Amino acid sequence: MPKAYWVSAYRSVSSPEKLAAYAVLAGPAITAGGGKFLARGEPAKTYEHGLQQRTVLIEFESVAQAVAAHDSPGYQAALAALGDGAVREIRIVEGV
Repeated sequence: MPKAYWVSAYRSVSSPEKLAAYAVLAGPAITAGGGKFLARGEPAKTYEHGLQQRTVLIEFESVAQAVAAHDSPGYQAALAALGDGAVREIRIVEGV
């Protein structure tokens, strides 16, 4: 079974305080769900229409594990803490 990767690409952060509150809850919820952080922070370089905003890459053993981590009560609490503090998208992709 191929691994899965959770890619979170931020478009903007309007509340650093809400993002910090989210991070306190999200990290432990994601690692408890089997996630391994591979990269996080601002891009070293962007191309085409890329934004110079925070990007996070997390590895999971499977798509099902990544989806379960996202849908877990712990991560949902983190999302509630973030609220409208950031605009971003999350994609879960299967490895090759």
